[in-house]
Amino acid sequence: MEPTLPNILTWARIVLIPVLGLLFLLPTPWANAAAAVVFAVAGFTDWLDGYLARRWNQTSPFGAFLDPVADKLIVAIALIIVVVETPSALVAIPAAIIIGREIAVSALREWMAELGLRSSVAVGWAGKVKTAAQMVAIVLLLYRHDLGGFPMWAAGMVLLYIAAALTLYSMVLYLNAALKGLTENGRSLE
Repeated sequence: MEPTLPNILTWARIVLIPVLGLLFLLPTPWANAAAAVVFAVAGFTDWLDGYLARRWNQTSPFGAFLDPVADKLIVAIALIIVVVETPSALVAIPAAIIIGREIAVSALREWMAELGLRSSVAVGWAGKVKTAAQMVAIVLLLYRHDLGGFPMWAAGMVLLYIAAALTLYSMVLYLNAALKGLTENGRSLE
């Protein structure tokens, strides 16, 4: 692995995972705000490393592997933190949908890559909008407290449900694209 700035940013996002978890466990009044900031920084590095890798032509197979892994890990940990903080079905259901979809789509991409059909399940617009909605939702849910009269928790929950709906929609798109790729290449699901 080359020590390019995009790869360093991806590694930094992985390093932020335990920091996020530790901040959540701190018994201080500023722990939620700090966790929200750490997650926001991680979300920004997710966008920035991809942008820089493409702009500077520093994409690599390792970066293409590690970037989505880092993203999925920090999102899963953050959603688990949100569920632990508010253990209710209202929170757990969209979190489970998002985490479950991430695992299913990752497995689908891996399988399609083994078949030489990875491009048939490339990230589309629905996945990008879902990611944006989920990142903002998680920041708001980690922060939890109203800010200047703005209901951060309620807005975060609305965005989390939007992200969960887009998660299901984009998963259907990925599955359809995979099926189309398989049939166009004379392969079956068996």
